[in-house]
Amino acid sequence: MTRTAVIGRGLFGAAAARHLARAGVDVTLIGPSEPADTASHRGVFGSHYDEGRITRKNAAHPFWVEASMASIARYAEIEAESGIRFYTETGAMIAGSAAFMARVDVGRRRFDVPCDRLDDAALASRFPFFRFPEHFSGFHERTRAGHISPRRLVAAQTKAAQGHGARIIDATVQGLDESGTAATVTTDSAVQSFDRVLVAAGGWSDSVLARAPRLEVYARTVALFEISDGEAARLATMPSLVYEAPEDPYLLPPVRYPDGRICVKLGGDPEDVKLDGPGAVGDWFRSGGNAQVRDRLHEMVRDLMPDLVIESVSMAACVTSWTHDRLPEIANLSDRIAVCTGGNGSGAKCSDELGRRGAALILEKTGELT
Repeated sequence: MTRTAVIGRGLFGAAAARHLARAGVDVTLIGPSEPADTASHRGVFGSHYDEGRITRKNAAHPFWVEASMASIARYAEIEAESGIRFYTETGAMIAGSAAFMARVDVGRRRFDVPCDRLDDAALASRFPFFRFPEHFSGFHERTRAGHISPRRLVAAQTKAAQGHGARIIDATVQGLDESGTAATVTTDSAVQSFDRVLVAAGGWSDSVLARAPRLEVYARTVALFEISDGEAARLATMPSLVYEAPEDPYLLPPVRYPDGRICVKLGGDPEDVKLDGPGAVGDWFRSGGNAQVRDRLHEMVRDLMPDLVIESVSMAACVTSWTHDRLPEIANLSDRIAVCTGGNGSGAKCSDELGRRGAALILEKTGELT
């Protein structure tokens, strides 16, 4: 049986490992656990260390519609296999100008996305806690949409993969070499050989592959607005939201975080700050985010939700990894090495499908595709 390694224990890698293990492949998933203390951690980081990401079907590009629909259709399967719940169905909405919504409508029509089309009056009536520009309309997905915990999704995929026979190595990859008769993976604890390797290491993929940068990795700051239990109850019908604005904002409804706080989360940077190399990425995560962006996000949520009662404001650092064509890089690089990376700011919700496509490269190459 072909021995396969998946490098990267994040959203794409854990998904790929589950699909490979389900297919009967001898698979080892390699990557470090989430650091206990971000500020002092000197190793690699992952962008899934979070409790809230939007999941929805509608998008401005048809590729993401198709990939998201395929992933969402398997959420229940992943939860059942793992016993870990990661998906909350609150519904999701995308809103903007007529030109913006026309772009979204391309994918909606192609894949027959079930949703309600709301004009400006209907938006105000259904969601009175939002204040949109008068010319905005929206698509509201009532079902099979809402938000996921990326942290718990990774845990679910990993546990399900183990249930199908996958091995997990909690270690950081230091080197990857295919110059011999097999691909050699060096970690901070061992050296092992594999027949095939799938690199799914997010913003660290170029470093693992020791190649000239192909991904553009950008710093991202998210703002967390703590609210009370009573305020969360008032917002019980609030969907996840993406809306048209220069910052490309996205808003999560109330989510309870591990420290007990209930927070509404808003992301969206006013400018792209590129991070060149692993050192810069590590420094960014350790910084905890940009206070100026946090303050701008605070202004934005005040404009969008003027009645929101906020008890405290905090922030967190994240990164997004972009390819030149703004679509994932899922490809064979050689007879032994394949890559699955590049979420392009849209990868969390459809990570199971992207991981499945990465796994398919291995299965096709080894003749184990069923």
